[in-house]
Amino acid sequence: MTEFTPTDYNPYDFANRRHIGPSPAEMGEMLKAVGAPTLDQLIAETVPASIRQEKPLGWAPLAEHELLARMKEVGAKNRVMTSLIGQGYYGTVTPPAIQRNIFENPAWYTAYTPYQPEIAQGRLEALLNYQTMVCDLTGLDIANASLLDEATAAAEAMAMAERSSKSKAKAFFVDRFCHPQTIAVIRTRAEPLGIEIIEADVALLEPEKVLGAIFQYPGSYGHVTDFTAKIALLHEHKALAIVATDLLALCLLKEPGAMGADIAIGSAQRFGVPMGYGGPHAAFMACRDGLKRDMPGRIVGVSVDSHGTRAYRLSLQTREQHIRREKATSNVCTAQALLAVMASMYAVFHGPKGLRAIAERVHSMTQRLAHALKAAGAKVAPKAFFDTITVEVGVGQAGILAAARNEGLNFRKIGNDRIGISLDETTSEEVLTRVLRAFGILGVPPHRAELGFPDKMLRETEYLTHPIFHMNRAESEMMRYMRRLSDRDLALDRAMIPLGSCTMKLNAAAEMMPVSWPEFGSLHPFAPADQAAGYHEAISDLTAKLCEITGYDAFSMQPNSGAQGEYAGLLTILAYHKARGDEQRKICLIPISAHGTNPASAQMAGMEVVVVRSSPNGDVDLDDFRDKAAKAGDRLAACMITYPSTHGVFEETVREVCKITHEHGGQVYIDGANMNAMVGLVKPGEIGGDVSHLNLHKTFAIPHGGGGPGMGPIGVGAHLAPYLPGHPETGGAEGPVSAAPYGSASILLISWAYCLMMGGEGLTQATRVAILNANYIAARLKGSYEVLYMGNRGRVAHECILDTRPFAEAGVTVDDIAKRLIDNGFHAPTMSWPVSGTLMVEPTESETKAEIDRFITALQAIREEIRAVENGEIKAEESPLRFAPHTVQDLVQDWDRKYSREQGCFPPAAFRVDKYWPPVGRIDNVYGDRNLVCTCPPLESYLDAAE
Repeated sequence: MTEFTPTDYNPYDFANRRHIGPSPAEMGEMLKAVGAPTLDQLIAETVPASIRQEKPLGWAPLAEHELLARMKEVGAKNRVMTSLIGQGYYGTVTPPAIQRNIFENPAWYTAYTPYQPEIAQGRLEALLNYQTMVCDLTGLDIANASLLDEATAAAEAMAMAERSSKSKAKAFFVDRFCHPQTIAVIRTRAEPLGIEIIEADVALLEPEKVLGAIFQYPGSYGHVTDFTAKIALLHEHKALAIVATDLLALCLLKEPGAMGADIAIGSAQRFGVPMGYGGPHAAFMACRDGLKRDMPGRIVGVSVDSHGTRAYRLSLQTREQHIRREKATSNVCTAQALLAVMASMYAVFHGPKGLRAIAERVHSMTQRLAHALKAAGAKVAPKAFFDTITVEVGVGQAGILAAARNEGLNFRKIGNDRIGISLDETTSEEVLTRVLRAFGILGVPPHRAELGFPDKMLRETEYLTHPIFHMNRAESEMMRYMRRLSDRDLALDRAMIPLGSCTMKLNAAAEMMPVSWPEFGSLHPFAPADQAAGYHEAISDLTAKLCEITGYDAFSMQPNSGAQGEYAGLLTILAYHKARGDEQRKICLIPISAHGTNPASAQMAGMEVVVVRSSPNGDVDLDDFRDKAAKAGDRLAACMITYPSTHGVFEETVREVCKITHEHGGQVYIDGANMNAMVGLVKPGEIGGDVSHLNLHKTFAIPHGGGGPGMGPIGVGAHLAPYLPGHPETGGAEGPVSAAPYGSASILLISWAYCLMMGGEGLTQATRVAILNANYIAARLKGSYEVLYMGNRGRVAHECILDTRPFAEAGVTVDDIAKRLIDNGFHAPTMSWPVSGTLMVEPTESETKAEIDRFITALQAIREEIRAVENGEIKAEESPLRFAPHTVQDLVQDWDRKYSREQGCFPPAAFRVDKYWPPVGRIDNVYGDRNLVCTCPPLESYLDAAE
């Protein structure tokens, strides 16, 4: 009988068959090119033995179907109630067309931030729609393309007022009717900046004593107040007025711009974005025109391309923290692009009439509820409201809250004698009946066609007048519009995005699916903890796994982005020093090669940044570091380092840097941006780190979403754990950095799913293959491009820097190379950072050998085009490099160029059948900044541009 040998192929092996790109046979070919006999040997030559972890990561993997079953089981432990808590979070209806075509569509959620605008025209248009929507509804001139959440947007607005105000006062006024989490985050941000917070009733505002003020409109407890007179008084004393507001309310209420507000902020969550136990949601910020150059975050603007066609791009100081570093006014890096796109599409879907109808219905329901409660003898406040009322219930509070829970409802507990109720788009007659039953009232209140606020507060101006908000809203037309926009973009579902330091890896479908499930999406962040048992199980297990991965003892999941994680980590260090009586420790040593957000975050935390030089090989200059640490002495608070270094190398001196810092009493902050090269191999907490943030949207598979969402939780040693961010809803000694206790909790599920499906061994293999892929690129490009930095044994980590500066002598710029890569169907690597005039390439472990080879082919073909310029065969300005990217318009118009159509439009790495065509040619950045337009231009202007 013939012996049967079963195959060793496991179709359910997620790590090796789904997530890791190269097959075992391909890895063998790549290792030959690299010159290493085995993958183990390559890792030994790359990662110093002195820092390698001894114990492997221990948990076993789940197959995709097993993961989804586990997620269903955990999700069932959450109890989804009808939450009428309000406080900035509301039930909403996500139109299925938007859920399927945006939220669940990899063409939208796998795209990167639109720093290469020619291949991001679709999402840039959607974000321009968002800015237009915000400007129209707030009545202000300029809006940005989203911030992290309402509370941090309020804190950014305070800092913006401090920079822009002509008042000499140092205090900032906070309306006591602002949401509690907003007040708490403002206090967190104000302390290191030396801003005194005055929290009081608006009637007690003394304008001459403040640099600015923030008002909540409508107030957290429902109050609708006209702040026009107070704002005028502030302006008399050269102070600025900020209004925290609600976009749905502004469809009915007088807009902040009509009151004279300088800045308006808030959350776009209730425009079709699920609550998700706290996020992610897009915050908004708008301001009057004179303040636009002080506005933090990203602003989408309108410019022209090389054909004179209108085109979109990011404008002004969009990446100013990378240029200005410690002089930056903000460390905003990740926005909430995907969620802003959803909110903008919600406005397109409903149009102004639809939004007005929803607002009227919510208000009418609230008015009916208030009348019914008053008729039964309840004390209801305020007199003027939109969707929120407060009921005085005295000692009956606990009983009514319990009765509400029996009805499947959550009310807001206010003090010991009041209850808050906020109605929303999802409130039905049946919900209204249940609310009244909780108060012991039977029946449904009659309909009333009257306002719950004074007539003078009714909005008089039009909004959403641009034709995009008046398109035919048949689902077929909406679906086609969203498809047209996504077709203009290049995302991971089309091609590799080899961005250094950004880790654009696979975002697996199985990881993404649970985020859309109502058992995770429909929870209010301030719902009673026993209703979120599934979330707490997921967050607890993810925390345990991240502790095992990093060697830290505790984590805070609160930070909503990597930059916010940096800020939270530095505040944790400062709180630790303060508790030990070392308040003088304010100096932060930061290598010149660090991420630009590092010094910006340190500056925001009130630290004094001291820059440390790099050695010629790119490492931290140890002599300079030692000298500056000694000079800082007992004023040294921390050092911030990135490991492996920003230059893509495992520096062998990392333990020495940590040792020097600790000898002088400082704490070591290890930036986790490059954790993709460490998981399973090196634990930052074991090599001397005291705190690190992890970019979950990089190493742990949360998709970038066209510029956000992101998550930047921080891990700390046990000695720092008591000083992690707290939150007014969950306690904790230290102030919060985000609006919700667990930041954007719903997307933590993605990273948890990633860890569960990869298993400890799979995560380690991912790191090893990321290092292999980067070294394969470096080896294959030898002779075409110089790799700028390498380790002592000639290896790079998970990324490498290609030096394109020598080509400048021939007139070829790094921009030329980046735009020519678009013709080949690729997003460019990271340009001019950390070294100006270079390309930093990170392939990640998810890319197959075939795709990496296609990228290498593209770069080699571009090198030959550069060589032709160097040899005098063609001038740089006449070459395909300068005309790139080539559009269909280039292909069909008269051709009088010094190279063929074939060479220009179909370079060697481009797909012939499925070629990606950029919708616009190279965009004029200077024109866009000189002629800033950040709302949808009228359609006639497109005709003008075409002519």
